[in-house]
Amino acid sequence: MDNGAIENLLQTRVLDGKRIAEQIQNEIKEEICKWVDRGHRKPCLKAILVGDDPASKTYVGKKMIASESVGVDSEAIRLPSSISEDDLIEKIKQLNSDDSVDGILVQLPLPEHVSERNVCNAVDPHKDVDGFHVTNVGRLTLNMDSFIPCTALAVIELIKRSQIETFGKNVVVCGRSKNVGLPISLILHSDARNECPGMEATVVLCHRHTPPEQLEIYAKTADIIISATGVVGLIKPHMVKPGACVIDVGITRVKTPEGKTKLVGDVEFEGVRKVAGAITPVPGGVGPITVAMLMSNTFKAARNLAATKATEQQ
Repeated sequence: MDNGAIENLLQTRVLDGKRIAEQIQNEIKEEICKWVDRGHRKPCLKAILVGDDPASKTYVGKKMIASESVGVDSEAIRLPSSISEDDLIEKIKQLNSDDSVDGILVQLPLPEHVSERNVCNAVDPHKDVDGFHVTNVGRLTLNMDSFIPCTALAVIELIKRSQIETFGKNVVVCGRSKNVGLPISLILHSDARNECPGMEATVVLCHRHTPPEQLEIYAKTADIIISATGVVGLIKPHMVKPGACVIDVGITRVKTPEGKTKLVGDVEFEGVRKVAGAITPVPGGVGPITVAMLMSNTFKAARNLAATKATEQQ
């Protein structure tokens, strides 16, 4: 390694998602304590888990642990993979009408015979703490206050708390999913003067049909690269501008030569960290913050619903 690479490696910041998530959750815990002290009940979150997918079980388990740590009452409602779409939607409607429930999430993916879009749209948008309902997605496109998908919100919070400059900067987002890539790009490119303040960047949104040679051209001009594709090793060192911030949202389970499994992202971490100015690890980067932002959305839902109820009683 030459002297320049060594110097850059020493200067590269590995952005610690666990530390940031802990900071956010401590802040939320303090706010909820004050909220309860003022006479309100604890916020309440219901998570619906359909089937026995191991990854989904793990994710829901982490959400339940985080809920307990910040003072949110939570319950994981486990339903069989054979449940019909109509029966699942009926269960959601019951939670919609329950005044003791503030936040509802349906853990994805769902069985093939169930429409994710129909299910997500069945959740009351005021309790849609995942930000997947068409109303919340539409409000976000218009830069109105809404529930923002938690992973996208985690990336934005990571950028803000790490003091990564976005004003006038070039950003490449890899992945156009409606839950991650698209909402990230909407917030990053939009006007800071809106109700939902944007971050004033110039954004290129790439996807599976972006030719590799074009992706490389875009990436080399980027001050910030955000990859959320699940394509292992997509972002390589020669694609990164020296000093750029690289945020890896991808997460894939791969086998090691020893036959074990490990989690990896979209970025060739060891090589890219020698070039980048800041980089997130996988695991330990965006993931923990995503769970923290679910807690934030749940408390927001509780405050909003309490304010609406108080107005109706006047």
